[in-house]
Amino acid sequence: MINTHLLIVNTMGRNPPARPAAAPAPAEVAPATGRQPVQDRSRARQEHILGIAAELLTIGGSEHLRMSEVARQAGISIGSLYQYFPDKAALMHSLAQKHFDASRACIEAAFAEAQDLPALRRAFEQLVDEYFEICAAEPVVREVWSGLQADPALREIELKESAACGALLAQALARVRPAGKDLSSAAFLAWHLGEATVRLALGVPKAEAKRLLVAYKQMVTASLFDPA
Repeated sequence: MINTHLLIVNTMGRNPPARPAAAPAPAEVAPATGRQPVQDRSRARQEHILGIAAELLTIGGSEHLRMSEVARQAGISIGSLYQYFPDKAALMHSLAQKHFDASRACIEAAFAEAQDLPALRRAFEQLVDEYFEICAAEPVVREVWSGLQADPALREIELKESAACGALLAQALARVRPAGKDLSSAAFLAWHLGEATVRLALGVPKAEAKRLLVAYKQMVTASLFDPA
C-alpha cells in the first residue's frame, strides 16, 4: 500500500524529500510566451506559504495562526500574502484541501489493489489504522481539523470529502460483490463516522483508543463487509 504518512505530510508542506535538480530546458522548447515561468513561480510561492502556515500551526495551533506572521516568515509583504490567500479561512481551506487530496489518493490506490471482499476489508482497516497513526504523529493534521470545526464553510468541505470517499468505498464494494445491495449510504456513513472515531480516539489513553478503533471496524464489517 502507498505510504500514506509520507504522502500526506509532504503535501502539507513539511519536510519534502530532496530531489535532483532538473536539467534546464533547451532554448528551442521554451514556452513561446513568458507566462509559464511566472505561473511556476506563483505556484512555488503558494506552496512555500502553505508550508510556513503548516509549521506555524504545528507550533501554535489554529487559534494563534496570524496572517501577519505567515507573511513575515515567508519573507513577503502582507499585501502579497493577500494576493494568494485573502484571509485565514482561505489559507486553512487550502491546507485542508491538500490533506483531503492526499488522503483520497491513498484511498483510491488501496481500494484499487483489492480484488475480493476480504482484501477490501483488510485495505479499509489498514487505512483506518494508518490514518489514526498519522493524526497521532502529526500535529498539523489535528490543527487543520480544528480549523475545519471552527468554520461552517470548512465543515461543508469536510462533509463533501466524506461523501467522495464514501463513494469510492461504495464503488469498490460494488466491484467485489456486484450482486449485493446498494451500500452507498452505508459507505458514506461509515466514512464520516470514521473521521469522528479517529478524533475521539486521539483524546483518550492509547488502550482505550485501540478498543474504540476495533469496535468501529467491527461495526463497519457487520454493515459493509459481511458477504451474506
